[in-house]
Amino acid sequence: MKRVDIKLGFQCNNHCRFCVQGDKREKFPDKTDREVRDILEKEAKECQEVLFSGGEPTFRPNELLDWVRYAKELKYQIIQIQTNGRMFAYMNYCEEIIKAGANVFGLSIHGSNPQIHDYLTRVPGSWGQTTRGIKNLKSLGRSVMTNSVVNKINYKDLPDLAKLLVSLGVRQFQFAFMHINRLIASDPKLIKEIVPRHPAVEPYVKKGLQIGIKAGLRVMTEAIPYCFMKGYEQYIAEKIIPDAAVYDADSVIKDFTPHRKTKGKAKGPNCKKCRYYKVCEGPWKEYPEIFGWKEFKPVKD
Repeated sequence: MKRVDIKLGFQCNNHCRFCVQGDKREKFPDKTDREVRDILEKEAKECQEVLFSGGEPTFRPNELLDWVRYAKELKYQIIQIQTNGRMFAYMNYCEEIIKAGANVFGLSIHGSNPQIHDYLTRVPGSWGQTTRGIKNLKSLGRSVMTNSVVNKINYKDLPDLAKLLVSLGVRQFQFAFMHINRLIASDPKLIKEIVPRHPAVEPYVKKGLQIGIKAGLRVMTEAIPYCFMKGYEQYIAEKIIPDAAVYDADSVIKDFTPHRKTKGKAKGPNCKKCRYYKVCEGPWKEYPEIFGWKEFKPVKD
C-alpha cells in the first residue's frame, strides 16, 4: 500500500530538544488549504494511504478536520494522523476527527513520566495531555500506535515506558533512535546532553521490546542497525516501512525509501563484512560523522 506524507507545516505546541525538523518552524510557511487539497487530489490516483504530519498537524485543528474529510471523499483507505497527541486530550476533538474519517493514530510519547517527557518537550503538562489522548482514543475504540525518540535523557527509561504503553493498551510501539539535526550537530554541548551512544542504548531497547512482546503488542525499532539488534532482528521497522511520497517544506520526494537509504543513512568500512549488509541501512549518517565507526561491529555468525 503506497502512502503520501503531507507535512502541513512546522509549527508545533511542543519544542522537543531532539526535534529532527530543527529550525524549520522559523524558516518555512505552512502549506495553504489549496496546496494540501491539490496534493490530496494528485496522490489519490496512486496512494491508498495519507499521513498528515508536520510539525504538529493538530496545530491547525479546524483545517485538519476539513482535510481529513476531503481525504475520505477521495477514497483514501487509511487516513493517519502523526501527532504529539495533546489535542486528543479533548474528547470532543477525538470524536470530531474520527467522524471526519481519521482511522489511524500515531502518537509521540518520550517518557514513562512527566519529569522525563515534559523535560524533553519543554512543555509542562504535555505528558498528561498525551496520555489522556491515548486513553480517549482507546475509549472510543480506536487503534493507537506510538513512537518514542530514543535520546540520552530517556534511554534508560525505555523499559518503564514500555510498561506504561502496555498499561495504556496501545496496539504498537516503536523506539526510534534520534536523528541528529544540523543545529544539534553543530553544538558540542547539545551533542553531549542529548545524543546517546548505540552500545549504551542497546540493552534498554531490548528490555523495552521484550516487555511489549510478552504483552502481545506489535513492537519495532527504527534507525538502530542490525549489529545492535542481535536476537531482535525481526523487529526492525525499515523492513516494513511502506513506500511513500513525502511533501516536505520546500521539496517533494517521490519515493522516500531510496532517499532514506542513500541520503539519510550511512554504512561504514566494515559493514560489507556483516551478514546483514544487504538489508541493513546503517545508522543516520550524522552519527558516525560525530562518533566514528568503531562501535559498529559486523555480524559474522
